[in-house]
Amino acid sequence: MRIYLRILKYVRPHWKPLVWSNLFMLLFVAFSVLSIGLVMPFVDLLFQQPPTKILPAQSRGLLDLKGLIIEKFSVIIAGHDRLFLLQILCLLILATFLLKNVFMFLQTYFMSIVEQGIVRDIRFDFYAHLHDLSLDFFTEERKGVLISHLLNDVRVINDSVIAIINSIFRDPPQIIAFTLILLIFNWQLTLGIFVLFPVMALVLSKIGDSLKRRSIKVQEKIGDLTTILDEILSGMRVVKAFGTERYEVERFLRENDRYYALQVSLTRRRAIAAPITEYLGVLTATVILYYVGYETIGGKSEMTPGVFLLYLTAILQLMAPLKLFGQMFNSAKEGVGAGERVFRILDIKSKIVDSPGAVDIREFRDSIVFKNVSFRYDTGGEVLKDIDCVVKKGSLVALVGPSGAGKTTVADLVPRFYDVTGGSITIDGIDVRRLRLRSLRSLIGVVTQETILFNDTVRNNIAYGLPDCPFDSIAAAAKAANAHDFIMDLDHGYDTVIGERGMKLSGGERQRVSIARTVLRNPPILILDEATSALDSESEILVQQAIDSLMQGRTSIVIAHRLSTIQHADLILVLDDGRIVSRGTHEQLVNQDGLYRRLHELQFMERA
Repeated sequence: MRIYLRILKYVRPHWKPLVWSNLFMLLFVAFSVLSIGLVMPFVDLLFQQPPTKILPAQSRGLLDLKGLIIEKFSVIIAGHDRLFLLQILCLLILATFLLKNVFMFLQTYFMSIVEQGIVRDIRFDFYAHLHDLSLDFFTEERKGVLISHLLNDVRVINDSVIAIINSIFRDPPQIIAFTLILLIFNWQLTLGIFVLFPVMALVLSKIGDSLKRRSIKVQEKIGDLTTILDEILSGMRVVKAFGTERYEVERFLRENDRYYALQVSLTRRRAIAAPITEYLGVLTATVILYYVGYETIGGKSEMTPGVFLLYLTAILQLMAPLKLFGQMFNSAKEGVGAGERVFRILDIKSKIVDSPGAVDIREFRDSIVFKNVSFRYDTGGEVLKDIDCVVKKGSLVALVGPSGAGKTTVADLVPRFYDVTGGSITIDGIDVRRLRLRSLRSLIGVVTQETILFNDTVRNNIAYGLPDCPFDSIAAAAKAANAHDFIMDLDHGYDTVIGERGMKLSGGERQRVSIARTVLRNPPILILDEATSALDSESEILVQQAIDSLMQGRTSIVIAHRLSTIQHADLILVLDDGRIVSRGTHEQLVNQDGLYRRLHELQFMERA
């Protein structure tokens, strides 16, 4: 119930079209019942002579609705030409079915606004919430599972909500109306028939529980398939290089077969509810036929042909809303399962948030200070221990060391991608945890080894997040990043679409576009994470020139793999196993017997 109450919050903003939709649904139900009610006068008009004698009202009981209805129709038949009444009834049937279908269309017309609105709102909230979560969340959750939540689970939730709303305003009114008709014309038989309904409810409840369990497994398996697909499409170059196409196809085949088996099982359990309900309906109709036939043969039946046909039609029509009402409960179980998965993500709180009383920082004036900084991930031991250093404004500080030494983690703590678990980092004397995230990150530009570009034009990639940026500023940033010339050689210049992740460009070209994007932002603090380590020599020179231009007049923290790029750094911090093991300039460190000297000699030997 708690999950559904949360889901129903997404219905509330669409209450106006929902009211109209439900109003037309009720009118549709009313005319559906009326269309069935026209059966009795039509049949009696054709096959029964009107009674010659009509009982006075006082001879009937006050609750004898059956007698009253039959009497009124008898009076109408007796007082008018039967051919004229036949014409009127045919016109009424045509008008009733016309209005019934018009109201059905109008109900769908307005309900579509509600239906698509729920999907839009849940997906938006889910997507927006992902952007609020800290980076540690994305290291633990698989992309494919998140995509499955966003696309498949939201669709299941929506289908469930719409099924419930439609059923509530369609099925109970029909069930009540047809039940009243049945009770009016033969309450003893009706009560006997209703003994079967608890059996039907118990069966459908068991099926619903089974559907919920299998629906959860199916959605989880869709997440697995989406993850595999995302990984392979992103890493197709590696698959081709290692000749593992057959291996990947077989891996996908195994997961796809598991999904197939689960989906078959789910579909079978969905399908079993309808035939069970229908057979119970046929059983009920057979009981009625036998009972009425038995009384008719024995001369005990008081039913006219029209009443009998009306009763039989009503009981058959009652089966459809009962079946749909039962399926609604099954759909609700599936919706709850999907809702649990979606709200599990929505309930995750970001670990990196603005603290109470957080302040804005407009500019960087003096220094960044690391004081006794330590850090550990939730799933492991300490990554950093007792990091102390001062990054003065306008200086270039380089971080070097073997893989896993903690270089990237040190840099990630400055823009608060993660928070320190010990010590503090201050900017101009203010702890970064007391600064508003947006203002803190507006001071920092990040260029990483893995360049992230979007399937858009070069212009929009450079001006990412700045939709109204003048073209002159974009071109100036590209020139500063050594990118303007190659951009102008593209088919459509700055309006060239560069493909997913910028794959239509070379590695060096992608990196220069990324640098141009940072130049345009003009941040006073730069973090460069091995920005040239994956490039060939020619591209490295062009990118390094762009980086040198970018760093002029800015405070830079550089994670360096190639030591030749940081020889002019104001301060080099050498990290090993999460600690600063030495510090100094290039000349100082290369003349000391230590890790930096060994790394330098190894790289010198490689180049030689």
